[in-house]
Amino acid sequence: MKPPVDHVRVSAKSKEILIKIKRRTGLQHWNEICRVALCRSLTNPTVPTKSARIAESAIDMEWKTFSGAYSLELSSAIFIRANIDGIDLASRENLIEYVRSHIERGIASLQNVKTLADMTKPM
Repeated sequence: MKPPVDHVRVSAKSKEILIKIKRRTGLQHWNEICRVALCRSLTNPTVPTKSARIAESAIDMEWKTFSGAYSLELSSAIFIRANIDGIDLASRENLIEYVRSHIERGIASLQNVKTLADMTKPM
């Protein structure tokens, strides 16, 4: 299965949140936190609002780095949810924006976590 995006990009605002999360939880890698953020957002039944277009992203990682060993599972979850939300899966641009919106919303939902255990609590 082809991944939904080639690169995962995160805004400067979200990068600041990620820095706090790393400090509080001890997680060392952006991709680990971003994966949790994506999954948290996917569990929220509402469609994420489109994130503002960002000319430059503060963090940019390849899909392979982002997804790690979970590429198939994360891709499947994104495609299933995008289909449910009525996203045009043929439009690469729409899919990129959709994934980014989920990651940005998920990161925002993590901004008050203090521990690893807090990351697993529902939004």
